[in-house]
Amino acid sequence: MRKWVKIGTGLVALGVVAFFGVAPGIVENGQNRTTAHEPWPVSAAARKLHAGLVIGDWHSDALLWDRDLRRRTDRGHVDLPRLRDGNVALQVFTTVTKSPKGQNYEHNTADAPDNITPLVMVQLRPPASWFDLTERALDQAARLARVAEQAPDELRIIRTRADLQALLDARAAGATVTGGLLGAEGGHALSGDIDNLARLHDAGFRLLGLTHFFDNELGGSLHGEGGSGAGLSPFGHEVLAQMIVRDMVIDLAHASPQMAREVLAQDGARPIVSHTGIYSHCPTQRNFPDELMQAIAAKGGLIGIGFWADVTCDASPQGVARAIMAAVALVGADHVALGSDFDGAVETAFDSSELAALTQALMDEGLPEPAIAQVMGGNMMRYLAETLPEG
Repeated sequence: MRKWVKIGTGLVALGVVAFFGVAPGIVENGQNRTTAHEPWPVSAAARKLHAGLVIGDWHSDALLWDRDLRRRTDRGHVDLPRLRDGNVALQVFTTVTKSPKGQNYEHNTADAPDNITPLVMVQLRPPASWFDLTERALDQAARLARVAEQAPDELRIIRTRADLQALLDARAAGATVTGGLLGAEGGHALSGDIDNLARLHDAGFRLLGLTHFFDNELGGSLHGEGGSGAGLSPFGHEVLAQMIVRDMVIDLAHASPQMAREVLAQDGARPIVSHTGIYSHCPTQRNFPDELMQAIAAKGGLIGIGFWADVTCDASPQGVARAIMAAVALVGADHVALGSDFDGAVETAFDSSELAALTQALMDEGLPEPAIAQVMGGNMMRYLAETLPEG
């Protein structure tokens, strides 16, 4: 009997290990797909141009998922080997802390069951992060910090202008190291406590998206219950003021139009939209009205064009390039950047290793090489060099 009890216990233990080891991968494979395709054609001229670019991307949710960023995998869209293949100099890694069940672009409630909690638990993240959104963000930040500590020749955390310049100098000298800049997708990561902004800042966060798919303590979401009329709350105004003092990047992706207007009215605010599309090019609820994009550009902000069909209406390299061309036509080449939303529960037509295909597509669309260099990363580097703390 004891023998069979031991065998049964062992089988149960193996089952538990298998579940926690396999389940996260199954979930991610269903969320972060790359459509099957033949290799995208890239000419020798495009490869040469791409190799000389300084490339940056404003949005990846890779830290949410349970895989080692140092290892090349066929899961998701981003890991360090694939970023190197894509010649990416700087990747913003955002921390996702809450996502409502039934998530959609039109209407979500803040009290809907959360999709992230069971994912955090099944990935065996620290128990402190299971029911505390701030701890959840800090855990994801700590994961990135560990990678940088273990492989400083592969990843550097960017906190200051000095860090950014050192990264660019190293890459100009032939290094293949990638910079990682931390962001939080949604101010609910503050758990309604202004003191948590200092905690996130101390942990390396330099970007904060004010809302995600639901209204939170800071104010209204583009996809929340309040609709376009819900702007900044008093707490949101307090957070915004502290972000400006701390030289943090203000991200309006997912903010309500009214919140965006109120941010733009604040002295010292120079917001971006990290991952989006252009409404006149792809008229969906996810994209701001064109005049609001122009107002953001007028304040010196950037528009990061996403790589998935919900914002571009065509996720192929050519489709993304056409969305970029629409953005350039609307706000000028100085204000357009990349905002892939890689690993953000979206399906793309290429991953981070295949970015040369986008360079090719932009060339095919007739965008001049200097403008390609701006869009692919030059604008991002200039903006950060003007916005980050000096260090």
